[in-house]
Amino acid sequence: MRSIYGVYLVALLCFGMFICSSCQDDSKNITAIYIVTLKEAHDSVHYYGELRENHGAKYGSSERLRVHKPRNISRTDRRYSSYIARAHDSLLRRALRGQNYLKLYSYHYLINGFAVLVTPQQADRLSRRREVANVVLDFSVRTATTHTPQFLGLPQGAWAEQGGYESAGEGIVIGFIDTGIDPNHPSFADDTSARQYPVPRRFSGICEVTPDFPSGSCNRKLVGARHFAASAISRGIFNSSQDFASPFDGDGHGTHTASVAAGNHGVPVIVSGHHFGNASGMAPRSHIAVYKALYKSFGGFAADVVAAIDQAAHDGVDIISLSITPNRRPPGLATFFNPIDMALLSAVKAGIFVVQAAGNTGPSPKSMSSFSPWIFSVGAASHDRSYSNSIVLGNNITIPGVGLAPGTKKDTKYTLVSAVHVLNNDTSVSDDMYVGECQDSSKFDYDLVQGNLLICSYSIRFILGISTIQRALQTAKNLSAVGLVFYMDPFVLGFQLNPVPMKMPGIIVPSPENSKILLQYYNSSLERDGKNKIFKFGGSARICGGLKANYSNSAPRIMYYSARGPDPEDSSLDDADIMKPNLVAPGNFVWAAWSSAGGDSVEFLGEKFAMMSGTSMAAPHVAGLAALIKQKFPSFSPAAIASALSTTASLYDKNGGPILAQRAYADPDVNQSPATPFDMGSGFVNATAALNPGLIFDASYNDYMSFLCGINGSVPVVRNYTGQDCWVYNSTINGADLNLPSITLTKLNQSQTVQRTVTNIAEDDTYSVGWSAPYGVSAKVSPTHFYIASGQKQVLTIVLNAILNNSVASFGRIGLFGSKGHVINIPLAVIVKTTFNTTNS
Repeated sequence: MRSIYGVYLVALLCFGMFICSSCQDDSKNITAIYIVTLKEAHDSVHYYGELRENHGAKYGSSERLRVHKPRNISRTDRRYSSYIARAHDSLLRRALRGQNYLKLYSYHYLINGFAVLVTPQQADRLSRRREVANVVLDFSVRTATTHTPQFLGLPQGAWAEQGGYESAGEGIVIGFIDTGIDPNHPSFADDTSARQYPVPRRFSGICEVTPDFPSGSCNRKLVGARHFAASAISRGIFNSSQDFASPFDGDGHGTHTASVAAGNHGVPVIVSGHHFGNASGMAPRSHIAVYKALYKSFGGFAADVVAAIDQAAHDGVDIISLSITPNRRPPGLATFFNPIDMALLSAVKAGIFVVQAAGNTGPSPKSMSSFSPWIFSVGAASHDRSYSNSIVLGNNITIPGVGLAPGTKKDTKYTLVSAVHVLNNDTSVSDDMYVGECQDSSKFDYDLVQGNLLICSYSIRFILGISTIQRALQTAKNLSAVGLVFYMDPFVLGFQLNPVPMKMPGIIVPSPENSKILLQYYNSSLERDGKNKIFKFGGSARICGGLKANYSNSAPRIMYYSARGPDPEDSSLDDADIMKPNLVAPGNFVWAAWSSAGGDSVEFLGEKFAMMSGTSMAAPHVAGLAALIKQKFPSFSPAAIASALSTTASLYDKNGGPILAQRAYADPDVNQSPATPFDMGSGFVNATAALNPGLIFDASYNDYMSFLCGINGSVPVVRNYTGQDCWVYNSTINGADLNLPSITLTKLNQSQTVQRTVTNIAEDDTYSVGWSAPYGVSAKVSPTHFYIASGQKQVLTIVLNAILNNSVASFGRIGLFGSKGHVINIPLAVIVKTTFNTTNS
């Protein structure tokens, strides 16, 4: 599914005065965190103040000052740390005399150095000091795919198990069916490590060469790239100047998703001149193969997508990632019988694990856009990082907002001027009703705007791309404004905004209520003469800035736009006995690579990275994590990989509470409740646990064919799609009988028995079984205890009885608890329950 922005973007929580503590001191300079290491080891750290006090007369002015750590203070003593910190402070004061800076840490033990927030010019000045050994841009992955590897616990968990990020996903090829790729992006370079990086011999893909995608675009990282557009060309809608008749990404979406899954580790994220940390894909050592089948100006067509899937399978990819879904529910006998899903069934037959975005059509029930049991469908959840901005008015009221922008000078308030009040003599609102959106600097009086904060209107035109933040920023720059303040047009209701990058101080107030507070203060501060003409702008404010990440959010939460189950079986009201989504992964506010020509989001036009939201971003997270599983278990079937991801998923947020699901577009953080399996499937992906699942639920191509043949009237449809006759399969099965790591019954008529078979891929173990039954249902699972040797199978029999007539979906779980620590979770969902006595409702 395409990225969520505009109406589908969620506003960030803002924490007024807390964030103001990090307001930028110098809005004209770009600040970043640098790590400075000194030449002297700790045992010869010099404390200059004490030297001058005790031994000053001993040394001439030209001699280097030295004072050793006092012998009676140990390195674990707090006084030692104080000496070190003061020595660092002394160096900073002398090197940056009279300038603003912020020291974050003094490193006391392992290295002699400190972390400091400075401008590049200041960092250069520090590097020239004779005491300084090295000055490097902060490389902490905590502050910046970017933060989601940390949120998923990869550095200490799944990556560590695979030998570190330099080995994570090695030898695995992920195929992306999307809008192409920008091959020049550093996220896809193959020279980031001295280790050998051979292309897997089984991969036979090629790299198209075109003027837009010249020879040398592919390498050992980007091992294949093709484009498919025959259907679009035949319709006469292909625009080669916009859409690029090559694998090159003119949209940005494909570059973003590829880097989420498999982008290189440690790539600096610089946007609008601000450093947001270092990016990494989930499987940074994996290879990337690109199959472009979607385009900027028109999207794509099933014929081209199927051709891309076919080629990917032929080339020998291990995983296919699709952040695309159909525009409408497929018509016909069943949703599973559509060209894309059936092509993916053939890919699964070839042993390829297939991941697809669930769709951005939530939060209504039955809004899934990924249908089939052989496809791993991923919904979108939040992670715990946010960027909060705020503005402090002259009356000390703090208003939260959004904007990846620097702040104004700390403790300095600037005059507020509204765009509609600073027009030049040739412009009036009656002549240009949109002049308040600040899109043309020639409309305004330079002298009235210079040095002030310019207030602009944010309307539906920004969401439609008619007006842009970038043009408003250019207007402010041309008029020498200190910064920009956007208020929400009162006619824009229910819209929520993405943090927008800004090179100068700025903020967007997304709440209509808070916008009213801003405007009421501004208007009440105006001074007018007897003719109602403004002669003084009395309002003032300071912008705190939104460049500092906050990690205090409760997460994960299921995003309101993430598509929900139950899985629609057909275009009527029938539901399938298939659990969808399979699970959820980070999909909201994700930093990742962006194409140099990417136009999918005007806010990030021309940038190398973009922050995007949607199930499009969640799916490649899982594709990359699946590569880690495939690397560890190369013989795993697609169903086994799906099982490992599903049964180990987390049911709790980072604070130990239940995962919550947003239930409405308007005020989603207010309208939320505990998530159900129809919101999150098995839960939130647990990357490390998935590498040690204990037991797996396996299924084969033949099982999926038996399921399809069990659909009433499906025999000719199956033959048309697969070329096989259903009589080849000795028996048919229902969806509930597929050996999935979940159980869904859309119609429980009195009683139903289902079975599941688990295979032990770990060492010999003993399991106990527990369960909670859905409301209105009694459940019994047997056996309740079992011993299972490594490599052996165990059949579980689950009997579900309706004890209450009810047509509301209810949920339960089965848990398998191994004596050696493995825990397997199996979600249960039952919709319609009919008892023996149908007269009692």
